[in-house]
Amino acid sequence: MIERIREPISGPPSQAELRTRQAEGWKLVAVEWERERSDAVTDAPEPSADVPFGLRVSGDCAHLEEDPDEREILVAIMELTIQDGPYSAIADELNRRGFRTREGVRWTPVSVFQMLPRLIEVGPKIFNSEEWQRRRERMMGTQIR
Repeated sequence: MIERIREPISGPPSQAELRTRQAEGWKLVAVEWERERSDAVTDAPEPSADVPFGLRVSGDCAHLEEDPDEREILVAIMELTIQDGPYSAIADELNRRGFRTREGVRWTPVSVFQMLPRLIEVGPKIFNSEEWQRRRERMMGTQIR
């Protein structure tokens, strides 16, 4: 797993700071530049900061791509929902499997419920996947308790 940090700076990093970070195992991968615009263009909408669950910003920062870990959680929630499990049982099962929310905390009935709109969005894609067909065969007759 790759760990990333973003730190605001007031000036260029010193050679000593760069060496210290490298010694800690960090690698400089990007520099972001910013300046005040001379033209007062305010018509352009600000991009949404919310990345839908199951997706992540691609490495080139130009588009969204599927997040395999979050997709697995969505598929698990879909599977457990179809088995008519209560939200508390679904949360318990997700936690038992070691899944955590995007914030890194344990699943709760409320956090599972909040995933329902996203499940509606991705449901058709999940249902049409080969993976879902295999899971469907496995879960025939299986119920969560």
